[in-house]
Amino acid sequence: MSGTETTRRLHPAWIVAAVAFLALVGAAGFRAAPGVLMVPLQQEFGWSTTVLSAAVSINLVLFGLTAPFAAALMERFGIRAVTATALVMIGAGSALTVLVTESWQILLTWGLLIGLGTGSMALVFAATIANTWFSKSRGLVIGILTAGSAAGQLVFLPFIAMLAQDPGWRQASLLIAAGALAVVPLVLKFLKNSPADVGALPYGDTAPEEGAAEAAAATAEPADSERSSNAAVRALQVLRRASKVRTFWALVAGFAICGATTNGLIGTHFIPSAHDHGMPETTAAGLLAVVGVFDILGTIASGWLTDRYNPKILLAVYYQFRGIGLLVLPLLLSATVQPSMIVFVVIYGLDWVATVPPTAAICRKTFGADGSVVFGWVFAAHQLGAAAAALGAGAIRDATGQYTYAWFGAAAMCTIAAVISATIRKDAGQKEPVPVGAA
Repeated sequence: MSGTETTRRLHPAWIVAAVAFLALVGAAGFRAAPGVLMVPLQQEFGWSTTVLSAAVSINLVLFGLTAPFAAALMERFGIRAVTATALVMIGAGSALTVLVTESWQILLTWGLLIGLGTGSMALVFAATIANTWFSKSRGLVIGILTAGSAAGQLVFLPFIAMLAQDPGWRQASLLIAAGALAVVPLVLKFLKNSPADVGALPYGDTAPEEGAAEAAAATAEPADSERSSNAAVRALQVLRRASKVRTFWALVAGFAICGATTNGLIGTHFIPSAHDHGMPETTAAGLLAVVGVFDILGTIASGWLTDRYNPKILLAVYYQFRGIGLLVLPLLLSATVQPSMIVFVVIYGLDWVATVPPTAAICRKTFGADGSVVFGWVFAAHQLGAAAAALGAGAIRDATGQYTYAWFGAAAMCTIAAVISATIRKDAGQKEPVPVGAA
């Protein structure tokens, strides 16, 4: 085969990335659901906002805490097996939701089952795909895959909102289940575990072709003793090493605030808050769908920027812009959609998870072979922050009758995140990948 033909052939890494994107779309259905289904569940069962927020909080905690262990499981058992299992759990949890009659049951379906499933399909999945299959353009790939979650929100949210009103929230839950399960066959057939499985190198690798399988197998592997150890042990060993590095704690703090101000606050409480101001739920859901549209653009653009500029500066800018948006949001909410609300939705959408590519890049460049698992722990902080915000905002709403203090508190936290990100050590995100504690 000529060199030209080899160059022109589509690299298998892009096929894997495409299937991973679809898997993230399928898994993202539930992320759009709580804000839309919260009011119908309250109307049918009489449950308080705090009870339903608790279910979301359990989901978000497991969504985050599962991530580092899922990354280690992917290293040991393969990306394909873990991903397929996660999608089945999401589908089962969403389908079983239609049978609930007591509040504790929603804690099991929304919280436990879907939390574990979505945690295994969290953004650490995108980082693992990028780190395993790509040697260049990692920031762009992580941006595209992260946009898969936004695309899932965009695809599912309008339909969930319509179904929740007529014929009802149970049909909306079944739609989420179908979306997750539909991707499983594609994952089993096309989502290969590593370049070595197809005798290829990671995309962009310049090692000699005759050593492709061996080089691919050796790329960014953990130590032999860790590779053969229990996945939970591997995840905890990485946490122990990373916890000794100040950059890790800076990323943890920033990403916790990121989660609080996206999934925890806007994702869970924007629709109920808009409903408090007289806006129809379908209209508010449409605004969140627009957030999803611009989230796709913003995250891909952020990935492109991350490959070219200092990621800590990007993080600082993203967090500060988000804080400004949250500060003015209480002034924008009304029964009708004003032009100023459209501006907010566009800006917030561009900034929604634009923080992911620079955060993942700093993890990879600072922690080397441990980068994917470290990002899993950083993402766990993201979801713990989201869970705290989801529960806290619900309690504020029940206590004061409005969400205003929650929006202002989140704006202040974003400023703190911007300062923390700007003060990350100058060499973080710029040095060559070296495993933590390698010396």
